[in-house]
Amino acid sequence: MEHKEKNYRPNVAAIVLSSSYPLKCEILIASRIDIKDAWQFPQGGIDGNETPQEALFRELKEEIGTNDIEIIAEYPGWVSYDFPASVAKNMAPFDGQTQKYYLVKLKKGAIVNINTEIPEFGEYKFVKRAKLNEYITFFKRTVYKKVLKHFKEEGYI
Repeated sequence: MEHKEKNYRPNVAAIVLSSSYPLKCEILIASRIDIKDAWQFPQGGIDGNETPQEALFRELKEEIGTNDIEIIAEYPGWVSYDFPASVAKNMAPFDGQTQKYYLVKLKKGAIVNINTEIPEFGEYKFVKRAKLNEYITFFKRTVYKKVLKHFKEEGYI
């Protein structure tokens, strides 16, 4: 059987902490408009000539209405996941995504507004790290767990 090389879309993802960090450690999650009960971190594709950091600031502005953030840490390396069949058909030619993760903090006074020009999220909330798994869509859990574990071991969250 021939092994097909997977085609991953380069992507950035942000673990967004509230402006009360480090006093309170709460993480922003948002529910997608197009997939019922699919909560996730803000994320998006990296355009051709963008650096991951440029994509991070652009995507945050597009998805949560603000990029008034401070980068706290960057995950070393990239993490990948495959789309489940139900999602894959809409994402051709990609089989999944390879992501660069950033841990960021909203600056004091930053205002989250998901009613952006092209809204992707129906609602958002800040939750404690221990509660994340109750919300996160199944096919992203492994990646989220790995990244969150790293930031926890490094003493950030």
